[in-house]
Amino acid sequence: MIAFIRDFWAENNFPPSVRDIVAGCALSSTSVADYNLRLLEKKGIIRRHKEVSRGIELPSFLKETDRLNVPVIGLIAAGQPIPVPDNDAWDVAANVETIEVTRDIIRGREGVYALRVKGNSMIEDLINDGDIVLLQSVNTVENGETAAVWLKSEKEATLKKFYLESSGRIRLQPANSQMQPIYASPANVEVQGRVIAVIRRMG
Repeated sequence: MIAFIRDFWAENNFPPSVRDIVAGCALSSTSVADYNLRLLEKKGIIRRHKEVSRGIELPSFLKETDRLNVPVIGLIAAGQPIPVPDNDAWDVAANVETIEVTRDIIRGREGVYALRVKGNSMIEDLINDGDIVLLQSVNTVENGETAAVWLKSEKEATLKKFYLESSGRIRLQPANSQMQPIYASPANVEVQGRVIAVIRRMG
């Protein structure tokens, strides 16, 4: 299993998922893979970050250069939008707090930053209050992608699934069946980033 993880990482520049390990090592189930991964973790051969997808590390394989510090630039609402001072709040260079992630999470993307989540509107996508989301700084996203959106008139930011409807209006959809979507005109919406990973708060 260690050889497979090392070879997969070397070939793809990111670690395998549990399902990749099941297929690559011809195991009978994900529970068998998880059992063996726990044994390897107990022996200190691997490290696991269960709050991150593909969160397997091989300490002997992972170099210091495989780690990156991503700036945490503030809060984003996963509920009703919350006010932020102005658009300068999105200036990545102005903030000093960072979070260390492995390079495989970034996968060569430019302009990656992090935001702390406030609210529960994205819980059905496993994004909870207190989690940290990693985003790529972009100004366009595809329908159904989760994005950080700036509402210009309200001077508020929110984290939602983005949909451009056939009528021309934008629907910002929560991933919480108890909450209603936000509707806005394209002129009032500025996409600030696309979610690429979630780092969950434990406990």
